[in-house]
Amino acid sequence: MERAKIKGIIEAILFASGRVVTLDELVLSLEVDKKEISEIIEEMIKEGKEESRGIEIVCVNKGYTISSKREYHEYIYNIIDKRAKPNLSQAALEVLAIIAYNPRITRAEIDNIRGVGSDASLYRLLEHNLIEEAGKLDLPGKPMSYKTTENFLKKFGLNTLEDLPELPKYRVDENRQIVIDDLLEEQDVQENKLKQNGIEELDNSTKDKSTAELQEDIAKEESIEEGE
Repeated sequence: MERAKIKGIIEAILFASGRVVTLDELVLSLEVDKKEISEIIEEMIKEGKEESRGIEIVCVNKGYTISSKREYHEYIYNIIDKRAKPNLSQAALEVLAIIAYNPRITRAEIDNIRGVGSDASLYRLLEHNLIEEAGKLDLPGKPMSYKTTENFLKKFGLNTLEDLPELPKYRVDENRQIVIDDLLEEQDVQENKLKQNGIEELDNSTKDKSTAELQEDIAKEESIEEGE
């Protein structure tokens, strides 16, 4: 099968499905080697970025989907959705971040981290399909756990949760305040640099003195000590 035709079929499948399609599904449909399909899709992704097209192929959780480009979203909302753009509150964003970094977390655990109830935020995130139920845990009361969705990855331009920014290292001090270890490490590095620079400056100033001058300095110190 010609490469150009394979590209057309892949684009048609992704458009018609309206969901994330796995590589195995494409292999089954096209009856083409998995490696070849992967290479073709990478070509299509590259071509979509270079050309002034309104859509692009997005890799989401080891699958692929077609999406409108982010820079055109403001124009799309004016046509297909007359509702207000979905805005998440600060509380909802906090809950979303907690779930993203802690898959299969319960509501009680989220509340414990935040110190306040999170029912309204969970409901809103479920409504926008950014999180979903991940099953009940084998704990007292069988609490429901939550995880992020493929829609979350798509909205935030992530392939997997491993692409999330790394959180800074932290610890809780004796006053139960969060202390960022990364900042402390950086501060220690800066202090060590200052100390090292001071030592180097002292060494350099000593090197600049002749032997006679150093002997004179020692003699002065000894005479001061004898006077005392």
